[in-house]
Amino acid sequence: MRLLTAVLSLTIAALATAACTGDGEEPDTTVSVQDDSEALQGLAERYWEWHLAAHPTTATRLGDRRYDDRLADITPEGRDRGYRTLEGFLSELTAIDPDALTSQDRITYLALEEELHEPLDRRICRVAEWSIDHMNGPQVGFMSLAELQRVETPEDGRKMARRWRAIGPYIDAYVENHRRGLEEGLVASRTTVEHTIEQLATQLDQPDAEWPLAKPAREGHAGWSDEDRQAFQAELLAATAESIRPSFQRYLAFLRDEVLPITRMGNRVGLLGLPDGEECYTVLRRAYTTLGLSAEEIHEIGLQENARIRAEMVALGERVLGTSDILEIQLRLRTDPAMHFATSEEVKAKAEEATERSRDAIPSWFGRLPEAPIVVDEIPLYEAPFTTIAYYRQPAVDGSRPGTYFINTYAPETRPRYDAEVLAFHEGIPGHHLQIAIAQELTGIPEFRKHQGSTAFVEGWALYTERLADEMRLYSGDLDRLGVLSFDAWRASRLVVDTGIHAFGWTRQQAIDYMLENTLLAENNVANEVDRYIVWPGQALAYKLGQREMFRLRDQAKETLGPSFDIREFHDRVLENGAVSLAVLGIVIENWLAGSTAGR
Repeated sequence: MRLLTAVLSLTIAALATAACTGDGEEPDTTVSVQDDSEALQGLAERYWEWHLAAHPTTATRLGDRRYDDRLADITPEGRDRGYRTLEGFLSELTAIDPDALTSQDRITYLALEEELHEPLDRRICRVAEWSIDHMNGPQVGFMSLAELQRVETPEDGRKMARRWRAIGPYIDAYVENHRRGLEEGLVASRTTVEHTIEQLATQLDQPDAEWPLAKPAREGHAGWSDEDRQAFQAELLAATAESIRPSFQRYLAFLRDEVLPITRMGNRVGLLGLPDGEECYTVLRRAYTTLGLSAEEIHEIGLQENARIRAEMVALGERVLGTSDILEIQLRLRTDPAMHFATSEEVKAKAEEATERSRDAIPSWFGRLPEAPIVVDEIPLYEAPFTTIAYYRQPAVDGSRPGTYFINTYAPETRPRYDAEVLAFHEGIPGHHLQIAIAQELTGIPEFRKHQGSTAFVEGWALYTERLADEMRLYSGDLDRLGVLSFDAWRASRLVVDTGIHAFGWTRQQAIDYMLENTLLAENNVANEVDRYIVWPGQALAYKLGQREMFRLRDQAKETLGPSFDIREFHDRVLENGAVSLAVLGIVIENWLAGSTAGR
């Protein structure tokens, strides 16, 4: 999934209270004297209002349209203002006595503490000054805005045009941040720069009118006067021609002429190739996993998990393919055309069929169900060649947009049939869509807890559901179960590869070789995945560590409750507080078990 707090981010390290454009209202950050509970609730409200104003495109994605004419301020001054605001919020939080709070308020306290500390701790990484991102960078993220931002009235159109005009200054500020980084030895890795150059060049080869950002100008806008419709179309196309295209050209020239010749390669592709890289990786490991494990400990967990999963692969391979030789299993799954799709339409149709089947099955396994619908869509061509095999985008809270499972249908002959079902269950139901839509629909908790939270929880849950789907009898057969094992090995391999790259100096090729040896993933997917780990340090650790903790807590609940254990109730207890840290989740489950067994 493109994570709530980072996925599809146009505001890398942008924590500003002001925006590049627009004159809408600013959040109230004044403080009043209250008791601890009221003070916490007020602080949580003000933090969320500030967060939306500081990250206007996040607000747009969630259906909050107040900042539709703005982009974040990513200049050094803007980031510094954001850090000062966060420090102020944190000072207020530490003045609240958590022991005086109810159990629900204590969860809010701990969640807000995580939200405030994380970006402040990440400052040492200086991501805004070196991270060229072919997956989530502005050359990709901005292109999706036209699909996410609603234009229903002429005023909506004027807001969009002002935001589009602001893209040029944003890109220029983005380039200047990186130019400052170059002066201090901060530079991106080579492959992601090459991918971004190709993305920019491909986009610039298209006529302005065919850019995704120009799509709203081609739509009908029923009910508008001819004058308003023509004015909007002219403003949007002018913004594309006069602001966006020239800034993309400048960005492309900067990457080709100044960045590419000095990019990080070899055993420097990871964070070890950057000043303060080791300290940065420590911060990111903690941020993404909410655990205090060392790189060595995580690496070893990955090795042990892969050994366990490989034994399962050998046994299932014997049953499905008639061989227990892991190399033969890999070769046949990767090279047999019958194991892969023939057309993009087939890829999408399978995703839709699996999603529909899982939707029908969940009432027997979950007490709380999401109201927001889910749809399947194809990853746009401007990002498909270099991105992951799929991702999920959360619904708009105002109901204007469903949750969306985006499937990569590019080069369908490379898309395996055997992992299509497990992928659908991870991204959609009972994985990301079920968890995220439920979180957004919770009542009685602060807004930030509905939309923000722990990557280890969000991704750990989705990985947990891949195995759960087998218990739910959602897989069509043993070939699809081989896909489950491949995906589990993929996430175990991430523990090895991510730490290898960023803590132990592995090269990109070493990481690719390890993934090919230990998973059943197609080769093009492996290369894209390794490039993702290079550009997004630490994020890949969240999945397997989160999944392990959720299974541990479920085993604990089954042992404690015995015959009275109810899987629906367990799932509801896990999901009823939003995406809390793994430590907080442990407390929630232990408190539930203590209450359930009291008086026995």
